[in-house]
Amino acid sequence: MTEDEHSPQEVWVFNGPNNQFPSAVFTSRDLAESWVERHKLHGTLTAYPLDVSVYDWATGLGYFKPKREEQTRPEFIANFSSAYQEHYHYGDDES
Repeated sequence: MTEDEHSPQEVWVFNGPNNQFPSAVFTSRDLAESWVERHKLHGTLTAYPLDVSVYDWATGLGYFKPKREEQTRPEFIANFSSAYQEHYHYGDDES
């Protein structure tokens, strides 16, 4: 097997409810959830593909199709996220 076959295809990113930047990144959901549970955190855990932007990932899989020119501009792409990304909410009786 090559090194690439051992590398994760995604990472799990945790964001607290009021945080602009992630507070943790994990190679597996299990590791991330252990950390979230250990610290009794509130927030969102989201899977991000590696080596591709979420915008390119979503458009490439047909999850998103730009309908207006503004949706192809840098400002839009830089702030793009997709509900199609696997994600989980923690705290406030959600998980």
